[in-house]
Amino acid sequence: MLFKELGLNDFVLDAIQPLGYEKPTPIQEKSIPIVLEGKDLLGCAQTGTGKTAAFSLPIVHHLSSTAPKSKGKSKPVRALIISPTRELTSQINDNLRDYCSASRLRTAVIYGGVPQRRQTDALRRGVDILVATPGRLLDLCDQGFINLNTVEFLVLDEADTMLDMGFLPDIKKVIKKCPKDRQTLFFSATMPDNIVSLADNILSDPERVQIKAVSSAAETVDQKVYYVRQGDKKDLLIDILSDKSIPNALVFTRTKFGADKVVRYLQNSGIRAEAIHGNKSQPAREKSLRKFKQGKINVLVATDIASRGIDVDDLSLVINFELPNIAESYVHRIGRTGRAGRSGIAFSFCNEGQERNYLRGIQKLIGREIELNEDHPFHLPMEAVGMEPKPPAKKRKKSKKKKDLRSFDRSDRGDDRGSEKGFDNRSENRSERRKKPSRPGRPSRPSGSGKSDRSNKRERPSSKKNRDKRRDDVYSRPERQGRPERQARPERPSRPERSGVKLKKKHGYKKTEASGGEYRGSSFGPNPSGKKGKFGGKKSSFNRKRR
Repeated sequence: MLFKELGLNDFVLDAIQPLGYEKPTPIQEKSIPIVLEGKDLLGCAQTGTGKTAAFSLPIVHHLSSTAPKSKGKSKPVRALIISPTRELTSQINDNLRDYCSASRLRTAVIYGGVPQRRQTDALRRGVDILVATPGRLLDLCDQGFINLNTVEFLVLDEADTMLDMGFLPDIKKVIKKCPKDRQTLFFSATMPDNIVSLADNILSDPERVQIKAVSSAAETVDQKVYYVRQGDKKDLLIDILSDKSIPNALVFTRTKFGADKVVRYLQNSGIRAEAIHGNKSQPAREKSLRKFKQGKINVLVATDIASRGIDVDDLSLVINFELPNIAESYVHRIGRTGRAGRSGIAFSFCNEGQERNYLRGIQKLIGREIELNEDHPFHLPMEAVGMEPKPPAKKRKKSKKKKDLRSFDRSDRGDDRGSEKGFDNRSENRSERRKKPSRPGRPSRPSGSGKSDRSNKRERPSSKKNRDKRRDDVYSRPERQGRPERQARPERPSRPERSGVKLKKKHGYKKTEASGGEYRGSSFGPNPSGKKGKFGGKKSSFNRKRR
């Protein structure tokens, strides 16, 4: 089947002809007629099978053939496409520009990380198709730049990723701002249960299009796994990238810190590499991606958040430096290669730790075991990882013997535990065990003194009377006799009886009898020096020293 047979108008056919679009992919062949009929759609297909054109071409067909329902000074937003990442949003907008080249439809892209002035200027001029991320979209809606009451098409691309990234509350807010008489389209590479439940609440009597398995990798991608120690992964990566037959490679890590660490190691080894992740600014991410597409750098290291928007022609190799903890992310990672029917290669490194469980989940998701490659110098001999989870180790059951206390006879055990003599011996042994042996070279403490006397109950020294009584008891001991009794501290005189009273503590000023009641060293009162101070008083020796 050709695109001409799908019922698209001349605006669309004239735009896709220079792009080389002749035969639609399976997802496009099944989805475009359903969208042209005006029905809601739930589409699931592998990454790189043309889902963007599957919903973009019928939208351009409808908007270019019909006039907007609401008329105003500027063009209203008639189609809204929401995607999770900036790279994917920019990629969809670039494709829409090509599809709208033969018509007068305007497109605009909105995402965070950049100033909003250019985006708001485009909205003032009028936009027919708006591609946006949820955060910046709601921000501009709250500021009054965007009105979603005129939306006719609502598209959620990569809906599973938006749910994983926590965009579900924002998506619900956007849906409330859109009118109810709209056409809603869901597209994703994986279809977990939470997506199905969300689609049931939002879509009205949808048609479901599923290409092969719910979560499967492209058949054109040759997948292999390497068993390697965690410390040898970097050396194995250098060994693979040193092959001159590999023009470019895309390396995935789980964390941003890990991506920067891999880039530093590659640069120190003489390999041109850069990283893109969430901590990079949007201009820096676009610059690194542009360099990678132009061939100025050979290796691009990215995290999962950027795996949905990287579309590079003729990408030869994808390397999973760290296996993802979410099995669906593996499908999106290796989907960066082998796009549009091309062939590709995907290598995955599996260490001896937790990644074995990640690999088991991935193989269970795609429905087959990944081929093991042992032909490398860093191979780690390990037990093969299957598709089923490893059964838990069986715990030994402790035998519990029930004892009948009624029939228990101590005399049957052959000892005298039950006899009167036996109980006496046990009490004697306990008393002997409690006695602590005295240290060598130190005489034992007499019975009438020491700890035994102090252990007697006495009054707590909480009052002055008890303290005096305790002091008298201490001096009445034999070892303290002959020593002079400690003298009591004399009572402090009352405040008026003191010879001098501190009045200021900031600079040590004192009012004493010798100074005649003046502030010593102050510049406010009379001073025998006779010189004027800073504030009109007599200048003091204190100020002279400071100056």
